[in-house]
Amino acid sequence: MGNRRNATEGRKTRPVVLGGVIAVVVGGVGFGAYALLGGGAAAEDGTRTSSAAQAEDARTGPLSAAEVTGTAERFLTAWQAGKVKEAAAATDDPEAATALLTAYAEDARIKDVTLTAGTRTGGKVPFAVKGTVSSEDVGKPLAYDSALTVVRRAGDGEPRVAWQPAVVHPELKDGDKLVTGEAGAPPVKALDRDGNELTTAAYPSLGSVLDGLREKYGEKAGGEAGVELRIVRGKESKKAELSDKTLLELSEGTPGTVKTTLSPSLQAAAEAQVEKKERASVVVLRPSTGEILAVANSSHGFNTAFSGSLAPGSTMKVITASMLIEKGLASMDEQHPCPKYFTYGGWKFQNDDKFEIEDGTFKASFARSCNTAFISQAPELADDDLTKQAQQVFGLSMNNWQVGVPTFDGSVPVQSKAPMGASLIGQGGVRMNPLNMASVSATVQSGVFHQPYLVSPEVDGRKLATASRTMSAGTLAQLRELMSYTASYGTAAEAMAGVSGQKGAKTGSAEVDGQEKPNGWFTAYRGDLAAAGVVQKAGHGGSTAGPIVAALLKSAG
Repeated sequence: MGNRRNATEGRKTRPVVLGGVIAVVVGGVGFGAYALLGGGAAAEDGTRTSSAAQAEDARTGPLSAAEVTGTAERFLTAWQAGKVKEAAAATDDPEAATALLTAYAEDARIKDVTLTAGTRTGGKVPFAVKGTVSSEDVGKPLAYDSALTVVRRAGDGEPRVAWQPAVVHPELKDGDKLVTGEAGAPPVKALDRDGNELTTAAYPSLGSVLDGLREKYGEKAGGEAGVELRIVRGKESKKAELSDKTLLELSEGTPGTVKTTLSPSLQAAAEAQVEKKERASVVVLRPSTGEILAVANSSHGFNTAFSGSLAPGSTMKVITASMLIEKGLASMDEQHPCPKYFTYGGWKFQNDDKFEIEDGTFKASFARSCNTAFISQAPELADDDLTKQAQQVFGLSMNNWQVGVPTFDGSVPVQSKAPMGASLIGQGGVRMNPLNMASVSATVQSGVFHQPYLVSPEVDGRKLATASRTMSAGTLAQLRELMSYTASYGTAAEAMAGVSGQKGAKTGSAEVDGQEKPNGWFTAYRGDLAAAGVVQKAGHGGSTAGPIVAALLKSAG
């Protein structure tokens, strides 16, 4: 049996035999022990199998500081020196690392790279990147921060950099690449509804929106492309509705002009409101037209307000209530069951704090957001009833909105048994975002679905989505009364206090597995404005998203 490799790089030590057990000595300390016979780990001739040898040699346990810093140093030093294969060998996925690090130099044209490691925290090592991006006779400095994480490689436990594209640049996802050259699309100058230029300096939330406008209208708006370093999105990022992103402009292009429906005053107010809470997102619409007046996220990366896919909780009860009323399964002033519990499809559902309403009306159940009042009607429903209601009346879940930038249009899948019951209260497989739920309130306020849009369809002749039918006058009147009552006397009353005029609202709290607090939702309308917001991991919608939405409805005059 040959000597095994010592844990200290480059040194070998002769195995020490101790009473039939081999112990590998590392720095004078026994590293591990292995019985020569027994346990099925030895072959019939008494020698160890290769898998047994690998298992014996595998390093285990927490990474030491030396292992983390040493691995990080090997990787960063090789990358800085342009030794791609050596750098890739220091990762747990050399093939993928080789491809992206090669493209970093050849496609992104980044040279003279300097990498400076920061202070280690556990297995994570932050580092600063400085370099020069060159194209023909143009060169510009590039600087950004990134981080790597050192892990034990599967199989042998050797410390390696856990490979992911974000190591190269924090905004890279799987399948993305960095490219320097003529811009994929000419730049655009986006304008608000009053003709003022929209910039991320004034409105930090609009980064992804401006990227989306450029991708959609760059070729149509009359501009000319410049030269830039940009992220070209791959298949997975496009599925997540992420647009290509400019990181550094080497030579300016000539921008075209695209006018949006955004209101400068409401956009500024929305930005200010979401900054008050972490992970907050909000959208404001004009119900009579579908124009998007404001969109904001407290996190300025992923646009949750337009592209998020989250369970909407009890705000979904607006759609469910319209369906139950249409089917004669509920009427606002008639008695309606709201027990503490209701079991359906093998699941036991309950209300918040296990409350019940004895001899109450459907209006009382809606205003207090009684879960069992809705799920108790599940036995009377077909599996696709909620899906049809969302699609046919509210224009959702058909993936056909033409907003002007990428959006997620909501999802209400056909489900059966317990998941179908859960979907009635915005759980199960139902997924929405603030744009979708603002549209729901807008549909109630106007009486008909108007597809939300950020750029007028007259700009490019695109066809907006439509709903196949509207609610009956009687159903619509009841639904408006339910939302009005909730805004004045129900779970939305505190947030909506001081909001004058014709108004309606619905709160929501969506439970998420493994999350201590639910996502808080709120959707409401006032006059010819509708808005919806979500604050993730924050608690009940009335006290989290509610004040954000109500403040915007008030700020409009």
